[in-house]
Amino acid sequence: MGRRGFLAAGAGAFLCTIGSERVLLARPGDAAKADAAAARVERPAFAAQRRGGGPQPSTPGADPVDALRFEQPAPRPGGQVREHWIEAVRQRWDIVPSRPRRDLWHGRAIPGPTAFDAFVYRRATAGFASPVRSGAMPGPILECEVGDVLKVHVRNSLPEKSGQAITMHPHGVRYNPEYDGVYLGDFTRAGGFIAPGEEFTYLWEATPDSVGVWPYHDHGPNHTLNTMRGLFGAIVVRAKGAPSPAREYVLVLHSLLPPITGLRRAYQCINGHAYAGNTPTLRAGVGDDVAIHVIGMDNNFHDFHIHGHRWKKDGAGIFTDNPTLGPNETITARFTEDNPGRWLYHCHVFAHQDGGMTGMYLVDP
Repeated sequence: MGRRGFLAAGAGAFLCTIGSERVLLARPGDAAKADAAAARVERPAFAAQRRGGGPQPSTPGADPVDALRFEQPAPRPGGQVREHWIEAVRQRWDIVPSRPRRDLWHGRAIPGPTAFDAFVYRRATAGFASPVRSGAMPGPILECEVGDVLKVHVRNSLPEKSGQAITMHPHGVRYNPEYDGVYLGDFTRAGGFIAPGEEFTYLWEATPDSVGVWPYHDHGPNHTLNTMRGLFGAIVVRAKGAPSPAREYVLVLHSLLPPITGLRRAYQCINGHAYAGNTPTLRAGVGDDVAIHVIGMDNNFHDFHIHGHRWKKDGAGIFTDNPTLGPNETITARFTEDNPGRWLYHCHVFAHQDGGMTGMYLVDP
């Protein structure tokens, strides 16, 4: 990378490693370069053999662990299989959907355009018969209890011209290498390369050490770009029989940059939207058990602040009102609501909050 490329990377651009290629995304339109590189990645021979049920081919650098076969996990006693049908689709996405485009916090107009072609996960009915609703950022929230198995059917419904494989890789749950959902070059298993029009079924176990809220995201050949442009979601694992909070929200903090969107400026987003009145407006009432799960989903470190509220860090110990989180890290603000009114919530990195990473929290008396 030359001097100009280095300076661009320092200004918010990023590098993608896609197969054997390194692609710098530094300006609007550069996503097409990454997509073209991803289209050149061929299905690894091992993954092809695994899909066909054949033996592992001879692979340079192979280890005996690569020949291991694994049993399908089953629910623990008292658990169940929780089945989901999810498609990866291309969808037109408006970062500032209010009309007129407006920042409710400062009462100012936001100039357009603000829409781009995102890649998102979309829930479907059984057998992918029809969409349940439009895709979103984050994708479908997958809920389960300890002892359950998540059975997640994933279809790559991206346009054929995208020409690239995707996956779904989870955090927090237990799985064997067949269901890792990761592209591993020559050592890729079948779940690590879902080409356009193909499907794969993942099986993930909710174990006692899985309790919490975790992200999932694409981990195919073009995982960095695809995750940044919307292929991410969340898994909620509860202890067996644990009640759900009265009010529960998942907020994902991330940036949508010009190389990703093709737009003229960067947006600092919560769940794919920027600026209060466009980002999620949260609501609760005095006395409610409130849980707000916050996930980082870009290259930055963030923090999370709610005006007028405090909660115990990690559910125990000292109180906090502004915990830090890094990429693919989750923090949870859980408290019993006792403070009615309109409250601002936001990332307290000043450039992020002023770039759109803010929202409103309304508490009824």
